[in-house]
Amino acid sequence: MDNTILFEELVRPGATWSHVLKRGTALRIVDLEGAANVGAIFYNWENPAERYNMPDTLKAQHVGRLTAGCALYSDMGRVLCSITGDTTGWHDPLSGCSNAALVRTKYGEAGYQEYRNDCYKNAYDSFAIELAKYGLAERDMAAPVNFFSKVVVNQDGDMRFIPAHSKAGSAIQLRAEMNVLVILNTCPHPLDPNPKYEPRPVHLSIRSVPPPGPDDPCRVFRPENGRGFILTERYFL
Repeated sequence: MDNTILFEELVRPGATWSHVLKRGTALRIVDLEGAANVGAIFYNWENPAERYNMPDTLKAQHVGRLTAGCALYSDMGRVLCSITGDTTGWHDPLSGCSNAALVRTKYGEAGYQEYRNDCYKNAYDSFAIELAKYGLAERDMAAPVNFFSKVVVNQDGDMRFIPAHSKAGSAIQLRAEMNVLVILNTCPHPLDPNPKYEPRPVHLSIRSVPPPGPDDPCRVFRPENGRGFILTERYFL
């Protein structure tokens, strides 16, 4: 396999996208204009009861942010995806997602009846609608990752959003270590202080990639990752 691009697509501002990313492929996401936020949730396609687990991902790797080298763990200790490329350096795994009440309070009302595709969307409802396409429901919601967003936490536990963290052209690449249902949306980050509803578009591409070898940067990022990759590889024996 040679990094051949298999598919490309534009995800518009405030839109939702999903795909079953196959083992042996990678998803590259590019922030086209800067200041994008891409909320993401992940599920084992063969068994959606196994899904991305934020606490295990962070504690296993001793991190409070995601970047190149990090693995995204499931609640069964296996690796769903790994981050094989990143030009931003910090992606937020802590802050959750917006809901209808937050969007209404922050931005006001802009319903579909009047505004059509320019209506104000929230990430929680967008995720729930997309989950329903795969026979899943709100009870199956997992804590999302917010790619391209940076949130810092001080010693008192206060969370602070860093505006304009991601620049135009910033990119992250996720390699699928399992067959993974990926659901994305481009709704604004819930802590973004911008008083205007201004979601940003992103470009997606899927390509073939080689499997991780023994010295793969994600495998050796932390000792725990080695065990996570072994558990994942056993799953496919």
